[in-house]
Amino acid sequence: MNPSDSSSSPDPAEMPTWFLRPQNVRRVIAGLAIACGLLVLVDLVVLLSGVDLHPHFGWERWPGFYAVFGFVMCSLLVLVSRFIVRPLVMRGENYYQRDEVSDFKSENQTDA
Repeated sequence: MNPSDSSSSPDPAEMPTWFLRPQNVRRVIAGLAIACGLLVLVDLVVLLSGVDLHPHFGWERWPGFYAVFGFVMCSLLVLVSRFIVRPLVMRGENYYQRDEVSDFKSENQTDA
């Protein structure tokens, strides 16, 4: 194959990964939405069939309660980690870079 040939296949290292392709992102989101809808539907069927799940609190009987609860708690976890935890553990941009001037001075002082 001629390297200047424009019809050659693209380099695999330059191709986007599976999750970076827009059609695959849409497929994953659609799959998750369908799975969530089916789980809420199963929850409704269990509720209407009269199966007693022995809930501790009354709101645990509501259809889709655990789906809503999980979404709210996950969102709260993301917000807490972003606005509270991140400022506590974040380091400066040059935190791990060595200061070249101080390294140069310390090297010269030990040699003298």
